Amino acid sequence: MATVSIPAGEVRLEGVLELPETPRGVVAFSHGSGSGRKSPRNRFVAAELRRAGVGTLLLDLLTVDEDRNYEMRFDIGLLTERLGAAVRFLAAEPAGSALPLGLFGASTGAASALRVAAAMPKAVRAVVSRGGRPDLTGRSALARVKAPTLLIVGANDHGVIELNEQARDELTHCTRELVLVPGATHLFEEPGTLEEVARLAADWFARHLA
Repeated sequence: MATVSIPAGEVRLEGVLELPETPRGVVAFSHGSGSGRKSPRNRFVAAELRRAGVGTLLLDLLTVDEDRNYEMRFDIGLLTERLGAAVRFLAAEPAGSALPLGLFGASTGAASALRVAAAMPKAVRAVVSRGGRPDLTGRSALARVKAPTLLIVGANDHGVIELNEQARDELTHCTRELVLVPGATHLFEEPGTLEEVARLAADWFARHLA
């Protein structure tokens, strides 16, 4: 485990990079609104990815002061810039430069992950969204995504399901799939549902980062 500090414009993003012994790839997490590298849900998923042989980068896309500003949590443009800086950091890191890269986005973080995938098609090999808002990506960016994309939504997350269906239909230039997790609501707090998210994500990255 390595603590990292990633330059991003005038700030530095604090994160944790963890690689298994023989990683098959590395996944950077784009956290949702009001969430960061200490998110228990994303830390759980990250641990399961590492068990499957995939390295993880958990980081805060906003500084402590910025996160106090509610509107900044929904600034998809800023989150995209910050996540792009993390992708470039991984490409320059000796430990991560040779590894295929995936992105895992939760809530509003899904939109920034998809925008980065659209802007950096040679760098991003796969994307997974958990309870995400891919509709905030924008139609033109969704049409430019080439990385295989998995959208995971709780089957009881009404309203968000429809937004993900719309985004799936606008992902016209990549392999894409929408999976509804039975019994799950937005935060996947129901027993066994977050485990299912981790399993689906690990399978997707194992398949597309190979």
